[in-house]
Amino acid sequence: MERRRPPQTEEGWYVLHDFRSIDWDAWRDAPERRRSRAIDEGIEYLSGAERVDDAEAGDSATFAVLGHKADLLVLHLRPTLAEIDALERRFEQTALAEFTERADSYLSVTEVSGYMSEEFFDEESEVEDTGMKRYIESRLKPEIPDSEFVSFYPMDKRRGPEDNWYDLPFDERAEHLSSHGDIGRDYAGRVTQIISGSIGLDDFEWGVTLFADDPTDVKELLYEMRFDPSSSRFAEFGRFLSARRFPPEQLGAFLAGEPIPQDDADPHGGHPHGAGESARGGHGDSSGHHGDSSGHHHGESGGSGDDEDEGEEVRSELEEMGVYAGQPHGEDVHAVVLYSAADEDELFDEVDGLRTNFDHYDTHVKTAVYGTRDDDGENAVVSLWETERAANTAAGFLADLPDIVRQAGDDRAPAGADGERGDGPASDDSWGTMGMFYTVKPEHREDFVETFGDAESLLAEMEGHRKTDLLVNRENENDMFIASRWDSREDAMEFFRSDAFADAVEFGRDVLEDRPRHVFLA
Repeated sequence: MERRRPPQTEEGWYVLHDFRSIDWDAWRDAPERRRSRAIDEGIEYLSGAERVDDAEAGDSATFAVLGHKADLLVLHLRPTLAEIDALERRFEQTALAEFTERADSYLSVTEVSGYMSEEFFDEESEVEDTGMKRYIESRLKPEIPDSEFVSFYPMDKRRGPEDNWYDLPFDERAEHLSSHGDIGRDYAGRVTQIISGSIGLDDFEWGVTLFADDPTDVKELLYEMRFDPSSSRFAEFGRFLSARRFPPEQLGAFLAGEPIPQDDADPHGGHPHGAGESARGGHGDSSGHHGDSSGHHHGESGGSGDDEDEGEEVRSELEEMGVYAGQPHGEDVHAVVLYSAADEDELFDEVDGLRTNFDHYDTHVKTAVYGTRDDDGENAVVSLWETERAANTAAGFLADLPDIVRQAGDDRAPAGADGERGDGPASDDSWGTMGMFYTVKPEHREDFVETFGDAESLLAEMEGHRKTDLLVNRENENDMFIASRWDSREDAMEFFRSDAFADAVEFGRDVLEDRPRHVFLA
């Protein structure tokens, strides 16, 4: 009896399709605080998976499943089964998992076979075609495409009495697959596939995951392939599941029944709970912007390592001078501060619309516009949140406000390269401080403003001083903050060591509702 020659295979990354159903009754009945926690922890898990925080390589993506079969698909690719296993169990530790049940799953591993290139498996030869090498590498270690639509199905090769794939000679099987592949190549640029083997791993022999921006491209491809003998005679298919990709930070919108993905980062449709970078991207991590529930801003902006060491030195020195400079990572709330060149009235109208949406969430503390008194100055938008993730996502929405010129703490430039990270080119080489927020006793407001005018004149004569601005909350004239720019940290510290600053601190004890906090954006 002749035994057919199986093609050799090379395996790459393991693949898990994790399908989840939402317990919508439990979700609707849950208190807001519990739902908010589930969203926060869900975003943290999904964002961390997409950043591949858990492994040295791989990819992950999040999808909303269409139809009754499931609600959520999390697709993971990792080099080892141990990493896949850990991802599964880590999800179960989140508050989001309490509202889900696993509707289905599929485990497989990416592979290439001798049908593609026998030369690849010949130890005595080398694949000289660099294009083929890259193609094989992309099959073994694929990136999940950015396409919006995904279709997944498992499949077998038929082993029937009349049509048995495994009874065919190798050359005939290879010819069938070549013809089948010719159809797929006609859809290059429209449909991308990840083919993964699952013999011994799951119920079928392969998992097929197709990605496209237009779902009808997938439909047309599969329809055409149905007439190819490789499918019509020799293929058996499992059930199909279709889904649409969305970014993890829009998990709240997904659970709220809002349209996703929100490609334009619509501030009225999104959920201000995020993780890592802002939803809009490019505005860095606002983890350094923290304050207490009174609205005081603490700590130096962002960063770690040398930045934090320098900030700690500054705080220690000020503490010796009797000046409170906050904690390095905030105390009770997290803040986002952006500057805009837009008209104050226009800016307020936009912020007021955003704030209406923000107020739906327990994690929102305050969002306000602070106007500059300088005709050439910039107005500021300050948004305070109870969690860093919420602040980060809010930053993405706020970044779409008109004429935003920079975000305090933006790390696009290295620490110390400019006064507030991202505040202009690195060659600006300035250093920024913020005293935030001064809540002035109403009866002393005019005294405070007048004293600031005197201090501004004094500062203008100090070496290394560039600019100082007093900004006032549009809705509460007694709520203010001061932002200053210096050539260097040492120039700013010279001022804080001066008699003039000591007099200002003493004056503040009489006219302020709370002690001022001085924040360093190094």
